[in-house]
Amino acid sequence: MNPVDAQPRSRVIGVLGGMGPGATVEFFRRLVAATPAAIDQAHVRILIDNNPKVPDRMNAILETGPDPSPALAAMARGLASLGADFLTMPCNTGHVFQSAIREAVDIPFIDMIEETVSVLSVKTVGLLATTATVTTGIYKTACDKRGIALVTPTDEDQELVMDIIRRIKAGGSGQSVRDHATAIVKRLAARGAEAVIAGCTEISLIPGAGMPIPWIDALDCLVATSIRLALYNERKERT
Repeated sequence: MNPVDAQPRSRVIGVLGGMGPGATVEFFRRLVAATPAAIDQAHVRILIDNNPKVPDRMNAILETGPDPSPALAAMARGLASLGADFLTMPCNTGHVFQSAIREAVDIPFIDMIEETVSVLSVKTVGLLATTATVTTGIYKTACDKRGIALVTPTDEDQELVMDIIRRIKAGGSGQSVRDHATAIVKRLAARGAEAVIAGCTEISLIPGAGMPIPWIDALDCLVATSIRLALYNERKERT
């Protein structure tokens, strides 16, 4: 039998991307790298709407900018019409508006926050995320359901986190970005965090190896669930 013909049909992943573009590129790269494929045809089909014109999620949450919900709903409908079997969005802050996505289509939307928190095996976890993500409490709600205490940066450190995110969005990286992130993680650990969530897809671009406590990358969690669902129609067991 031709090995191409022997490949089972995988589910099509739809990606609401562009928030930001670099994070979407990294999500795609990790999806490809995580797929157990020896030939092209064994990879999953991925539909990406890389739309950096979506109104700023943080400004919307702080009520200083337009609501991104209509744009997200339109993206979801477009991906569904092209054949996506389920949707993902590699943007943590965007999940505040996920109800608009769910209401727009009849296909599943994978909740990045729930998928990330569900892998935790610690009692106290730190969080590096946008100020909007921290303020809305979407990670705290998910942690509270599982009896996990969430430690967020001090106001001063949160400003540093936002500076790191802005630098990465502008194309910056390197040792200084990592050094600042590591220092913040150390201070979270000193306040009891046993692990830290990289809860912003720009933060996910910082290598987690060598951090003082385990680095739980939300982007990796979304990748793992997406591949399982696409190839095997499986979701991880949640506790």
